[in-house]
Amino acid sequence: MITIIDYGMGNLLSIENAFRYFGAKVKITAQPEEIEKAKKLVFPGVGNFAEAIKNLKRKKIDLAIKNSIQKGTPFLGICLGFQLLFEKSEEAPKIKGLSIFQGKVSRLKKVKIPQIGWNQLKIQKKSKILKGLKGGSFVYFMHSFYPKPIDKKIIIAKTNYGIDFCSSIESKNIFGVQFHPEKSGKVGLKILKNFVEI
Repeated sequence: MITIIDYGMGNLLSIENAFRYFGAKVKITAQPEEIEKAKKLVFPGVGNFAEAIKNLKRKKIDLAIKNSIQKGTPFLGICLGFQLLFEKSEEAPKIKGLSIFQGKVSRLKKVKIPQIGWNQLKIQKKSKILKGLKGGSFVYFMHSFYPKPIDKKIIIAKTNYGIDFCSSIESKNIFGVQFHPEKSGKVGLKILKNFVEI
């Protein structure tokens, strides 16, 4: 069972349909107790960093996420859901992120933003979530910000848009992607299938 976290900031239907495409069972919930009991968690997100943190705290989902991660539940953050795992963001400098990882989220500079469209993955190392993918695979982006992890060892893929930025991480049970696998065709479906099979 894949549990998708609903905190009011994600295109949940697209993600749900992508998982159901290959027969995965899916549940969407905003209930902290269901999040803590989940076998696998997906944390999507589109929108503003500060608004997202406010929603998470109001619904007490932030603590449920931290507890689930701590006990080893496989966890996939997508786009804003990936960025929220870090300490802070240039989008909202006074707002503290979930701080699962050290590092901040920076704005893309000297390029047209948001980056909307297809771009390539520069795979840095073997990983469970990118298993079976070739370097140079195209995925779909829609963002103006990107995470800068302090621990570079967790970076499994980079993408070039003005600079080489971190587009995917893997650390124990935690996975994060800056792109949208649910909008990335066969490559995206492969990534989601890899997560189901972890």
